[in-house]
Amino acid sequence: QVQLVESGGGLVQPGGSLRLSCAASGSISRINIMDWFRQAPGKERELVASAISNGVTIYSDSVKGRFTASRDNAKKTAYLEMNPLKPEDTAVYYCRLRPGDYWGQGTQVTVSS
Repeated sequence: QVQLVESGGGLVQPGGSLRLSCAASGSISRINIMDWFRQAPGKERELVASAISNGVTIYSDSVKGRFTASRDNAKKTAYLEMNPLKPEDTAVYYCRLRPGDYWGQGTQVTVSS
């Protein structure tokens, strides 16, 4: 049974930074993709970044140049560095592991002064 546990959310001022973590447990495919989604109140869930096990990363236009997705395959952990943060980045952030469509529990990120 694969489980994903997220951590690292919180309240930060505009221009600040946060790092989210997504730790996987259980047996996962050696070739896999870790996606990062976010969902703001009243909005649809949005894919913001993907980190492939071969090192390739992909970003949405809304976060390109500000967010960095990375992973430590040995630790089965993925990270999302966010800097600088804007108020419009406020959302619940989720990680998803493919193949298998496993989701983390979500972590709240609030950007406000």
